[in-house]
Amino acid sequence: MKKLLFVFNPFSGKALIRNCLLEIVDTMVKADYEVTIYPTQCAGDAKEKVQREAIGYDLVVCSGGDGTLDETVSGIMNCGKRVPLGYIPAGSTNDFATSIGIPKDMEAAAFDAVNGEPFPCDIGRFNDTNFVYVAAFGLFTDVSYKTSQEWKNVLGHAAYILEGIKGLHEIPAFLMQVEFNNCCIQDEFIYGMITNSTSVGGFKGMTGTDVQLDDGVFEVTLIKKPRNPIELNEIIASLVNLVDDTNMIYSFKTEHVKFTAKKEIPWTLDGEYGGDHAEVEIENLKQAVDIQVNKQQKI
Repeated sequence: MKKLLFVFNPFSGKALIRNCLLEIVDTMVKADYEVTIYPTQCAGDAKEKVQREAIGYDLVVCSGGDGTLDETVSGIMNCGKRVPLGYIPAGSTNDFATSIGIPKDMEAAAFDAVNGEPFPCDIGRFNDTNFVYVAAFGLFTDVSYKTSQEWKNVLGHAAYILEGIKGLHEIPAFLMQVEFNNCCIQDEFIYGMITNSTSVGGFKGMTGTDVQLDDGVFEVTLIKKPRNPIELNEIIASLVNLVDDTNMIYSFKTEHVKFTAKKEIPWTLDGEYGGDHAEVEIENLKQAVDIQVNKQQKI
């Protein structure tokens, strides 16, 4: 019998997994898997569990938000075996699931996790760690880990917007050198994101219209510091309308990018705090992890 390791965060989102845990496990068993169930106990627990034990399984399935997914992917990347991964989204935003076409319904996602086929997905390398779909700095990047779970549950995507707007009057700007594709730019940025996703912070389309999750390149967006209200309005209009018609925003694709700043800057990886760094090197690891998806799903 095939063996499946099921790792889940019991507190993600509204803890809805408690209402359908039996049905999820039953779906796994009906797909001829012997299931080991493991509820995570603390931050970092999913990564350690998967890294230590995934080598002994035919399939790993995780359930939780983007943070749980990030930990599980990191564990698989370091376990010494290419084990396919199923994902049952249970967070408040679930950007990656939206991008790759995994259903929001948990039982449907469980069915695809055990009956789907592997999709070789790009993964990001951030210095000496990994991320699944976004590395970011600057404006709004602290929102996802500073906004309380209660607010996320009640307000959904509005929580991100409201928490961000409260800090608009004190937006920090970072002087950085950015090297990519044999180019080098130096400017002050209020926000930057390196993505492999069609959705960021619950907002679709922010990363462009031609996004492929297995093409070996990231979509990079860098927003310059506005010097006056006119430039600020240009930026806001571009983001709201999802139209790149301003020179206040750099947009490009690359498989490798390096950021250098004079002082350490806080980063987020998949919505979780990723540490403070003065130098950051980001590389696209093309088709590094197999994610289970519906065979009929066009990604």
